[in-house]
Amino acid sequence: MSTLFEKLGGTDAVHAAVDKFYERVLNDDRVKHFFEGVDMVKQKGHQRAFLTYAFGGAPQYDGRTMRAAHKTLVEEQGLKGEHFDAIAEDLVLTLQEMGVSQDLIDEVVAIAGAPQHRSDVLNE
Repeated sequence: MSTLFEKLGGTDAVHAAVDKFYERVLNDDRVKHFFEGVDMVKQKGHQRAFLTYAFGGAPQYDGRTMRAAHKTLVEEQGLKGEHFDAIAEDLVLTLQEMGVSQDLIDEVVAIAGAPQHRSDVLNE
């Protein structure tokens, strides 16, 4: 059985998607302020590693937990559900732009937008 990572096209596809995703996010007035002063090369690396793991392309993720990684954003910058939703929307639009099938986009959303993931990111 193929993993979602493989169905999406593997490493090259995930890397391209992350690049396009952050192009969109950094132009999204709803969320771009969260990335001011952020080393985007490093950020993209973290996102690639996380998505590779989340989509079944790696056995483990060695980065910080989502809760720890977003704690300061929640406490000091006011990260809320509406921002999580905007990021999820940007991810969907990116995948649509790349020609990813709706079935695969639905699988991505089921993982990336899962209630537990949302709760962890928002420190709820």
